[in-house]
Amino acid sequence: MAKAAAKKKAAKGKSAKKAIASSADSRPNREWPDIPESYDANKEELLEFYKQMLLIRRFEEKAGQLYGLGLIGGFCHLYIGQEAVAIGLQSALTPGKDSVITGYRDHGHMLAYGIDPNVIMAELTGRAAGISKGKGGSMHMFSTEHKFYGGHGIVGAQVSLGTGLAFKHKYADDGGVCLAYFGDGAANQGRVYESFNMAELWKLPIIFVIENNQYAMGTSVNRASSEDQLFRRGESFRIPGIQVDGMDVLAVRGAAETALDWVRGGKGPILLEMKTYRYRGHSMSDPAKYRSRDEVQSVREKSDPIEGLKAELTKAGVKEEELKALDKGIRQTVNAAADFAENSPEPELPELYTDILVENY
Repeated sequence: MAKAAAKKKAAKGKSAKKAIASSADSRPNREWPDIPESYDANKEELLEFYKQMLLIRRFEEKAGQLYGLGLIGGFCHLYIGQEAVAIGLQSALTPGKDSVITGYRDHGHMLAYGIDPNVIMAELTGRAAGISKGKGGSMHMFSTEHKFYGGHGIVGAQVSLGTGLAFKHKYADDGGVCLAYFGDGAANQGRVYESFNMAELWKLPIIFVIENNQYAMGTSVNRASSEDQLFRRGESFRIPGIQVDGMDVLAVRGAAETALDWVRGGKGPILLEMKTYRYRGHSMSDPAKYRSRDEVQSVREKSDPIEGLKAELTKAGVKEEELKALDKGIRQTVNAAADFAENSPEPELPELYTDILVENY
């Protein structure tokens, strides 16, 4: 705690990069969280952030290849481009104490929570060794051991469930916080606002995270939302909102620290809008013809989260050879996960009838 406080103080002494915007502008007479500043990471932390983001990138690239080979069936939504959000936020959580729930673009969130790439890849390929025994696939992965509660295919459904997880944290007085992700498309679902109301009314320990990757399937947020500044969506429920550069892992981590301070302080929920971008289509079946190649390439060149952190590492004295060696090791890890998945057996037919009903006596 003292170390974190010292880092915050050091960051404030610099002209640190701040969040893009805050809904405090429209509610000046109420207590509101501080505007977050970029996290002041040391060299070891920068390397760890880089390694974890690169793991997600390489894992998702491999998943795309396996899908093309027919080894992954059903839907498959890749997280390429959005790596800074999951790593920046989840690196600030306390494993085993805080809970995470998300939608169907979930592989990156699982990797960010330290879950074994082997069992994630096995689940993607429908194998018995998968984390959900091969029955969940890409969109429905769970690990109660890690307090990771999915992976949900119904748009926005996880927001209500996340609110329930937060209620459990408060009821059990376990000090935990729920991190509930949803997208810009889900931000227009009615259940989200019912959840907002209950969360603020009961001052639940939850961080609502909108991963605004600019497109809900094929429709841009500007065409689908009358209020496209999504961090303002909680204002009528008195939930503070902050807009963050979701392509900058240090900005995201700084926002995570501010949000956790607010929620752990018993002040109720907070809403973070992460301005991010996905490089691939909505899913593997999406040709993404609703945007130009120039648009995607422009984001890659100007805002790529991994390349941006690579520049910070170079400033910190990390050599190109060290980064290349790190990348090589991660590729080996991902290839090993793919081999593990391909060589694992499929579930036996009786597995269809397990985990259907839980009875509490």
